[in-house]
Amino acid sequence: MHAMLTSSPFKPLLYCSSLLSSSKARVFSSSPLLPLMPAYYSSVPDVRHVVEAVAGKPSSQYSLSSSTDRVILQKPSKSRVVAYGRRSLLSELQELREEKDVAGPLEYETPLNVVLYPDPRLRAKNKRISVFDENLEKFAKDMFEVMYKTDGVGLSAPQVGVNVQLMVFNPEGEKGKGEEIVLINPRIFKYSNKRSLFTEGCLSFPGIEADVERPVSVKIDAQDIKGKKFNIHLKGFQARIFQHEYDHLQSTLFFERMTPDVLETIIPALEQLEREYQQRTGLPSPEKVKSKA
Repeated sequence: MHAMLTSSPFKPLLYCSSLLSSSKARVFSSSPLLPLMPAYYSSVPDVRHVVEAVAGKPSSQYSLSSSTDRVILQKPSKSRVVAYGRRSLLSELQELREEKDVAGPLEYETPLNVVLYPDPRLRAKNKRISVFDENLEKFAKDMFEVMYKTDGVGLSAPQVGVNVQLMVFNPEGEKGKGEEIVLINPRIFKYSNKRSLFTEGCLSFPGIEADVERPVSVKIDAQDIKGKKFNIHLKGFQARIFQHEYDHLQSTLFFERMTPDVLETIIPALEQLEREYQQRTGLPSPEKVKSKA
């Protein structure tokens, strides 16, 4: 984003069903190597499954406890928050779907440079990071250096041509000031209902600024540079920067968030970037912006 911008163990969901067997649960395998078909087991070697526990009572009366070799029904504590359980489930399911798209040890070429629209790396799939080492730390530091040199307040890995789930940002946009934030494998689990318009720019779209409407706050899960999982509530400008960079990690570009009327005002500038890409690379533009009007 341009400077001009003014875990826990898996908790399966319990469904209500009639009693089939006191020692069995209906398991839907989440392994990408197996088809999504039900089977009946009395023990489960991998507890990361969606389990339809058959207890003969409303599912709200039970939760699941797991060990490495079995799944056990037990009463939940009164302090358990249903919404958290649902979020945990959805988060874990998304992680399971993405397991096949996990990156190995990070490799990248230096010096890093900002990738400009319509470079296809901005649309490529961004893999989850699984190796947390010194090379990853160096990559994050190099990203901050590029961000500061280009007057940015946020930068995502695909914007420097590395297709992994990592972003850095500092709302102050100046080295030595503010807070440097690194988020790895982030996910949004709650958006605020309140939304606001704000003029955004993007380092991958030099000279282009326009209004984009986004939620004013978000709650997210992520990992830090050491791989530790955490969640955080971002508000205001931090939430704005995060959502812009998060879109990059989802291969979404900020002009796609604009209303048709706003998009019309920047189409000539986008078309110019497409022409410059063709002149610079000798290749046809991989995409051409289309009017929404």
